[in-house]
Amino acid sequence: MHDNNNLDHLFPTLADIPEQYRLGAPIEQREYLLNGELRRWEGPLAAVRSPVFLAGENGDEQVILGSTPLLDADAALAALDAAVAAYDHGQGLWPTLRVAERIQHVETFLARMREQREAVVKLLMWEIGKNLKDSEKEFDRTCDYIVDTIEALKELDRRSSRFELEQGTLGQIRRVPMGVALCMGPYNYPLNETFTTLIPALIMGNTVVFKPAKFGVLLIRPLLEAFRDSFPPGVINIIYGKGRDTVSALMASGKIDVFAFIGTHSGASDLKKLHPRPHRLRAALGLDAKNPGIVLPQVDLDNAVSEAVTGALSFNGQRCTALKILFVHEDVLQPFLDKFSARLATLKPGMPWEPGVALTPLPEPGKVDYLNGLLRDAVAKGANVINPGGGAHRQSFFYPALLSPVSANMRIYQEEQFGPLIPVVPYRDLKEVIDYVLHSDYGQQLSIFGNDPAQVGRLVDAFVNQVGRININAQCQRGPDTFPFNGRKNSAEGTLSVHDALRVFSIRTLVATKFQEDNKELVSEIIRNRESNFLTTDYIF
Repeated sequence: MHDNNNLDHLFPTLADIPEQYRLGAPIEQREYLLNGELRRWEGPLAAVRSPVFLAGENGDEQVILGSTPLLDADAALAALDAAVAAYDHGQGLWPTLRVAERIQHVETFLARMREQREAVVKLLMWEIGKNLKDSEKEFDRTCDYIVDTIEALKELDRRSSRFELEQGTLGQIRRVPMGVALCMGPYNYPLNETFTTLIPALIMGNTVVFKPAKFGVLLIRPLLEAFRDSFPPGVINIIYGKGRDTVSALMASGKIDVFAFIGTHSGASDLKKLHPRPHRLRAALGLDAKNPGIVLPQVDLDNAVSEAVTGALSFNGQRCTALKILFVHEDVLQPFLDKFSARLATLKPGMPWEPGVALTPLPEPGKVDYLNGLLRDAVAKGANVINPGGGAHRQSFFYPALLSPVSANMRIYQEEQFGPLIPVVPYRDLKEVIDYVLHSDYGQQLSIFGNDPAQVGRLVDAFVNQVGRININAQCQRGPDTFPFNGRKNSAEGTLSVHDALRVFSIRTLVATKFQEDNKELVSEIIRNRESNFLTTDYIF
């Protein structure tokens, strides 16, 4: 076991890596998916570097995992043209299929995807440094999400198969696709968060251009053939490259109808502005967050510390739902810091595949320098590093630092660190905490730790109009996926959950007629003779 603060032996030699987790030769990926074919890109490639370094004769050397295509605007627009043609103004094969048939295609894809679990999990570890347990969980949770989406759509369709009679008007209301969707996911959950928009977009009958995250790109490669073989040509197109070369051109074309994006609010705003008809663009956005954890004076400290450590440091704090700032009442500040520090010391640093590892290298180039800058700024303005070795770093690895007392003049108070820095703000009056949340630019979630009903109740009422979710005596999180996941202010647009995502990627359409004999007879004939895919009373089992 590592001495947690001694990072001299953090990185392994090649011989140290267990056989089943080793990667072969670097993967030179030149394929991308266009109109049902794996096309070969002959242009420039982007190197894919692992956050893992190998210890060797010449010191630490970063592992090069391979390369991916750096497509240009023309290639991206060809993918868009394929999606536009497959949608064909809503007349294409995919948008006009019966719901039950679209479900079959998605089920086919899911079966093919499950075959690639080992390959995808291994690439998750090597590409973004996610530990083995969490990488497996991400894959399995994504499969579960697809299953849940299929069930939710069946339920939605069953409800829509009835006719409604209101004020002498007979109608059938169903959800139909929006058009062409652009789906982009984040590097911290490059599979799960991407598929929570991609799968609902597809299953509702939209055609899709999908661009993988900036890190966690190669791990989509084992799924390219499954996508190709499971959907009609042009329904799903997968492109690679720099966003400013590819995505900018897609948005400026005006042909994107739905934009699903998880990233920064500034990135989302810049892209939305490029669309020539923004009123025609529906967006589902998961953006920045600075989720506070609030520790009240009457509290189960052991639980608060346990949840706060997990909330702040799961996947090294690289989660939009991570606890990014902790407000701790002065009366419990010292015991909280002591317990947090002790708990942090039990977290094992190392490589993603090592048993029991909790702290791993960070995938973003420049991240360690950025965190260092935040740390130095806080210390210069009066914060202390509470835990032994906090802020120690080596190459891509940054050992977590617990900082206190943090105040409003420090960058860490406002900036979303998205990494293993844990700022603690001592407070005396709850008004300070309430003001922080009211004036924050972000409004995703927060956590309240306490057991005084009057105080907890007061805070709940103060915050329900500020954030999308309030967690009591628990860390912030997305799941269960059947619950709404959204945010306010700069943190999100639209709501995602299994149920809500189907609605984000569709619109209700109504077929109505006056309730009189000849019309009833006409509609009955259409249904009996199966003349329409829309007007139907079929019940999906």
